[in-house]
Amino acid sequence: MTDTTTPDGQPYRAGFVSFVGRPNVGKSTLTNALVGEKVAITSSKPQTTRRAIRGVVHRPNGQVIIVDTPGVHRPRTLLGERLNDLVQSTLGDVDVIGFCVPANEPIGPGDRFINDSLDQYPRAKKVAIVTKIDRVSKDKVGEQLLAVSKLREWDVIIPTSGTKGLQLEPLLDEITALLPESPQLYDDATVTEETDEDRIAELIREAALEGVRDELPHSLAVVVEDVVEPDKEDDPDGPLRIFANLFVERDSQKAIVIGRGGERLKDVGSRARTEIESLLGGRHVYLNLRVKVAKEWQRDPKQLGRLGF
Repeated sequence: MTDTTTPDGQPYRAGFVSFVGRPNVGKSTLTNALVGEKVAITSSKPQTTRRAIRGVVHRPNGQVIIVDTPGVHRPRTLLGERLNDLVQSTLGDVDVIGFCVPANEPIGPGDRFINDSLDQYPRAKKVAIVTKIDRVSKDKVGEQLLAVSKLREWDVIIPTSGTKGLQLEPLLDEITALLPESPQLYDDATVTEETDEDRIAELIREAALEGVRDELPHSLAVVVEDVVEPDKEDDPDGPLRIFANLFVERDSQKAIVIGRGGERLKDVGSRARTEIESLLGGRHVYLNLRVKVAKEWQRDPKQLGRLGF
């Protein structure tokens, strides 16, 4: 579509929305639910998202480009500072900011800090989104909606659940209405700007995050080193061979990721391979994982650069 009207003569709208909030308030889950495809990994561990990941929602009357960002937090490392900087630079460019607050937790100092910081972005429309409404009673949802309404004058306040798919269409309706009139920004087939290698690395990290100690997730990074197609003559039905490195900061963390007798790393590989094969349309994959130590990489500018930060 190259013009700014729909076939029925209504305005066509397209633009960018970013969800912000404390770590682990459901931003990535909501992004995936709205896009209808897994474009951002999710985990019960905070600070899972480390990049600004774009997911594209195609609608008859518009196109909503969701920019999933890291959770805003008090940084303790150079990586943490760069993630917060990434959020700030993203918010300066979007048309709508969706401030996410979970229904099952009281509004705290972190939420108020993020709410106050939204004043730095006067151009963007402000939407309050109460997430995880499936986890509490309707009365609790109502109490949280009232509490959120007292933070500022919002363009829209809406309750949702990405996990259960509740109130997603009403949320998209409200966001679309706030976007500028614009031609379509992405072609119909695009759901994300992430490359397959980026998504594969994230799926491996997602698998590695489950079941590890609280301090370890921040120290995990994944780099896909090589992707090798099978020889079309000698092995036309062979698997796609993927070689990836998991980086941690200390030898003790390496032992945790590998597990006794390599069992944990084997389990990580099995779960990641299932997700990767699904991403690649059912294609058979051979996944080779190695764990390496990059000492204090979260605080080292050179190592951060090599790891993509």
